[in-house]
Amino acid sequence: MIGYYIIAGAIALLSSLVSKKLQSKFKKYSKIYLKNGMTGAEIAEKMLKDHGVFDVKVISTPGQLTDHYNPINKTVNLSEVVYNQRNASAAAVAAHECGHAVQHATAYSWLTMRSKIVPVVNVASGLSQWVIMGGIALSFSSAMGQIVMLAGIAIYGVMAAFSIITLPVEYDASNRALAWLENKNMLTREEHAGAKDALKWAARTYLVSAIGALSTLVYFIGRYLSRNNN
Repeated sequence: MIGYYIIAGAIALLSSLVSKKLQSKFKKYSKIYLKNGMTGAEIAEKMLKDHGVFDVKVISTPGQLTDHYNPINKTVNLSEVVYNQRNASAAAVAAHECGHAVQHATAYSWLTMRSKIVPVVNVASGLSQWVIMGGIALSFSSAMGQIVMLAGIAIYGVMAAFSIITLPVEYDASNRALAWLENKNMLTREEHAGAKDALKWAARTYLVSAIGALSTLVYFIGRYLSRNNN
């Protein structure tokens, strides 16, 4: 299992670096105040209206970087900072989350696919640590070890699939957001450049997650095949 911990450690380090970079970018662009004077909430409401989406509410949610779209109750949840502030970072996040709402309204295939496997992923993520500990405890039992490895492959296969499917969902939401911000002349050139850079780094957090899930899956498959070849 040493290989697993090396992979997990490397991905955790990379994720931390990208996360810190993302936070610094959002902090930087939060100082670029919008010439149009609109808050994140106002931008979100306008984007939804311009796309003919009238059954989604924009609400404020506690915390930082807690922004998300909830397809179940059809709400765009913006963190208090994004909801109330009038800067490039707030505009980027608000428009991005509305991008998910537009995806939902237009039955974007990748979003539909991701939504269907969310319950399975929730179960798989809850079992992952048990599988790892089981693999350590049963590492000296070849028969049971193979069963645990197959379970690990199945679990991380689901998680890897979810992470990979998430990539086009997130990139498409950002592309929709940036296209709308530009086409409607919502931002100045400097503001738009800041919003684009912020969303680029946000997308990289999902990319790191996908790389981590895929690397873990490949590791488990390699361990399983090497045991069978011995």
